[in-house]
Amino acid sequence: MEMENLGGSCLRSRRLERWFDARYEPNKKEAPKCSVDEQISKKENGDDIYVDDNGWSSVLISCFRIITCFLTMMVTTFFWALIMLLLLPWPYHRIRQGNIYGHLTGRLLMWILGNPIKIEGSEYSNERAIYICNHASPLDIFLIMWLTPTGSVGIAKKEIIWYPLFGQLYILANHLRIDRSNPNTAVKSMKQVARVVAENDLSLIIFPEGTRSKDGRLLPFKKGFVHLALQTQLPIVPIVMTGTHRAWRKGSLHVRPAPLTVKYLPPITTDNWTVEKIDKHVKIVHDTYVEHLPESQRPLQR
Repeated sequence: MEMENLGGSCLRSRRLERWFDARYEPNKKEAPKCSVDEQISKKENGDDIYVDDNGWSSVLISCFRIITCFLTMMVTTFFWALIMLLLLPWPYHRIRQGNIYGHLTGRLLMWILGNPIKIEGSEYSNERAIYICNHASPLDIFLIMWLTPTGSVGIAKKEIIWYPLFGQLYILANHLRIDRSNPNTAVKSMKQVARVVAENDLSLIIFPEGTRSKDGRLLPFKKGFVHLALQTQLPIVPIVMTGTHRAWRKGSLHVRPAPLTVKYLPPITTDNWTVEKIDKHVKIVHDTYVEHLPESQRPLQR
């Protein structure tokens, strides 16, 4: 009886194994096909695996989140605008309050949008420095608002005043603007910026590309940040952002839950920089970004 039970048990085990094999093999052979967008998202070197979702439910959730972000920004902007008006006679205090507004609002907006975020090199995020960042998405603005240290002042084109809510608070927070329409005027503006930064022990935050990339690939750097480094002697801390171009694409109102990475690189000292080597300094910093960006965000080879 024991041998019969054992034989029956072994037979049942073999049948069960064959049944599992039969169940598994078709699934293995009929793996779901990915769209082109999905394949690109998965193959991007250095990025987390992310499957693009353009379904109606994803779009609906995105619209809800964007509307919630806008309403949140309206509330926080109105509250801090009142604080800024009370602090009109004290410009430096307005800068610090603008940073506090950015820390709170930027973090809230990113929490509402729900993208997973990985932050690396945060030990370099509290130095007095010139912080520079690649720019491929509106999300970069939210992240910079949140992550730059208190006592940082932004530099933007003078037209920022026309941006709803954000532009007006930018002016009230005493952040700096430059006129890029004329090279001579731009140089004078940079000298004024350097003087303000030195007199008030401020840090700077600037997007060295000068405009937002359309496809996430790094654009050539303008020379303004090098001129500022020469005049202030501040180190440069590169902030490398990856994934934001996939999360919120240019011309789209669909914010996707793509994973984001913010990486602070070690400070680059500028004490020995000279005017004669401006182009070389620009290239060194640009090459540093190319080295730390995934293949999908590097400039195309010409």
